[in-house]
Amino acid sequence: CNLTGWWENDLGSRMHVFEVDSEGNFSGEYHTSVSSTDKPIQPSPLVGSQHLDKDGQCTFGFTVNWKKFSDSTAVFVGQCFTRDNSDEVLQTSWLLREKVDSLPSDWKATR
Repeated sequence: CNLTGWWENDLGSRMHVFEVDSEGNFSGEYHTSVSSTDKPIQPSPLVGSQHLDKDGQCTFGFTVNWKKFSDSTAVFVGQCFTRDNSDEVLQTSWLLREKVDSLPSDWKATR
């Protein structure tokens, strides 16, 4: 699976991976279509790493820093699968960490 290029999820968010180097490292931009902030959504930088595997169904992970419009950070982990028709699909799970004002509020900071 080659992560380089544009990817879109079920909610309309899009990810652009610029290039995956020979070690599996990559960077890009995440264009989210959902947000809980009142500020205008802007493309956000991402950095990640892909496990380069010969069967093409590689695992990967990346971090998105929403610094342009939010005080939160998200991490995604997933795996690339190839369907019978040769389409590549990324299956991911994510965690979002929002900034909170105090330690007692920590319980509600991660989704």
